[in-house]
Amino acid sequence: MRNSPLYPTSQGPFRADQIRPGDPYELSNGHAIVCSPTGIRGARAISAGDSALRSDPAIPDVGVDAGFSPTPGMLRAPDLAVGVLPDQPGWASGVPPLAVEYADTGQDEPQLVSKIQDLLDAGTRFVWVVRLMGPRRVEVYQAGQPMQLMQPGGILEAPGILANPVPVEALYDPQVSAEVSFRNLLQRHGYPSLEAVKAQGEVATLRGAILEVFAARELTVGNDVLTMIAGCEDPVILRRWHRQAITAASPAELSL
Repeated sequence: MRNSPLYPTSQGPFRADQIRPGDPYELSNGHAIVCSPTGIRGARAISAGDSALRSDPAIPDVGVDAGFSPTPGMLRAPDLAVGVLPDQPGWASGVPPLAVEYADTGQDEPQLVSKIQDLLDAGTRFVWVVRLMGPRRVEVYQAGQPMQLMQPGGILEAPGILANPVPVEALYDPQVSAEVSFRNLLQRHGYPSLEAVKAQGEVATLRGAILEVFAARELTVGNDVLTMIAGCEDPVILRRWHRQAITAASPAELSL
């Protein structure tokens, strides 16, 4: 373990540039705050939340324990920071628009309250606190508004930051996170849902089947019919054409 320039008993105020990446400290008003390692349950939950949020179609970046220093005397590292993260060493200036904190056994509540307030005061729009001890729940904090408590089964939203709503369970349950991530990744590739992917596959298969029938019957398909088949996205119509292709005297006899 390397030596750190700060110690829990050191007297502040300190500056963010005195803390190096990997040092176990954050700063609030220049005062050092010791940050302990994350427990196994917390690490597992953070991984689930990271996947669910990172996959959102509107999200450029998610940082895990990324340091933000909007002022020299403040350095805060949310468990998850959602927003644009510069590809550079050191601390990011400003604060993320959405920050997620995980609170488990042994949580220092006064320090958590201080961290939430620091982030909101510096411009963070939403702070979500995922409670892992006792009944699972998420506390939603916004500047100037009362805390909102969200229970499992509830939906979290961050307008202007996230494209999709997030089920409360996706922030800590790996299975729910995987389902949300799958939906999000489909949308990133232009598909609104798995059903849309299946429908597109069926359309492509039916188009090919129609042409195969005509080819097997040694019928020449004109460009106008090729264009009509290629432009049809309705599987109901394509199925009808497939049936017609079996008995039609000419491809031109295909009709709606």
